[in-house]
Amino acid sequence: MLVRYYFYFCVANSKNKRKLKSKKIYLIRHGQTDYNLKGIVQGGGIDSSINEFGKKQAACFYEAYHHIPFDKVYTSTLKRTLESVEQFLSDGLPHEKLSGLNEISWGDREGQVITEEEDAYYHSVIEEWQKGKTDLRIRGGESPRDVTERQKIALEHIMSQENEETILICMHGRAMRILLCLLLNYPLKSMDLFEHTNLCLYKITFTGSMFTVDASNDVSHMESIMSIRQ
Repeated sequence: MLVRYYFYFCVANSKNKRKLKSKKIYLIRHGQTDYNLKGIVQGGGIDSSINEFGKKQAACFYEAYHHIPFDKVYTSTLKRTLESVEQFLSDGLPHEKLSGLNEISWGDREGQVITEEEDAYYHSVIEEWQKGKTDLRIRGGESPRDVTERQKIALEHIMSQENEETILICMHGRAMRILLCLLLNYPLKSMDLFEHTNLCLYKITFTGSMFTVDASNDVSHMESIMSIRQ
């Protein structure tokens, strides 16, 4: 069943109180990388590329949605997001990179093969976040609250663009979960409720005062390659 969420929206740091215009937002996660395939943590400090399967995922998404009249494409500053929307950019769509959309920094764990000890530490931090301790930073990295603060700046910029009615945003798994909490006014401890996979789609409508989620973790555009082992 399709679930819709209704929440009033206010950009926390905005000094401009005018009513914002409605928008259609297509929010996707980047395509698969070798780090994803091998279960190695990437985070904001690892600028990896999508792999061959990730390119197939990106091609499937483009084939399904290139007819949508996007006014702009937003990505993080990391190349795996740019590569995931490369075909849209090749069509000449305006593009903007925002560091506020970057993945959370996983600190000392980034780029490392996960040992049993490190895996236990990672899950212990996730459990603390789920208890509401979202100011807790992973060792050497960011907390969910840190990510929220930079996302607020990026979101205020995106939502203030009055001439953009339909936009495509490509970002990262944990950062996407945090952004969805921000959009929908969910407590950060609930971020793991939002499922995601590589090149999944969250389709979001902003009415001018609230967001509705019209599709979540949608991978129907990849049916032709779903039988290929990810």
